[in-house]
Amino acid sequence: MSVSGTYQVTTRTPMGEQQSVLTVLADGATFTGSNIGPMGSLEITDGAVDGDTITWSNQITVPMPMKIDCKATVDGDTISGTVTAGMFGSFPLNGTRSA
Repeated sequence: MSVSGTYQVTTRTPMGEQQSVLTVLADGATFTGSNIGPMGSLEITDGAVDGDTITWSNQITVPMPMKIDCKATVDGDTISGTVTAGMFGSFPLNGTRSA
C-alpha cells in the first residue's frame, strides 16, 4: 500500500496534544504535502520515502522559529512516529488515514 494519503494525526507536546491533518503525496523516493493544524499550514520540506517509512521537515514560527524534523511509519491506515523539536526533544506522533 502506498504511503500517500491524508492522515488525522495527534502529536503529544509540552504544550499539550496538537491535532493536525498531514497530507502525503508520494512520488517514488520523495513526497510533498502539508501539515495543517492550530498553528497554521506548514509545507513539507525534504520529504523522503523509504518503503513504509517517511521523513520530512517543517519550519514553524509559533511559539518560536524552529525547524521540526519528523519520522513516521505507515502500517495500513495507521501512522506512528516522532517529531523532533531541536533542544526541546522528541514527541510521539500517531494517527489514522482519513483519505
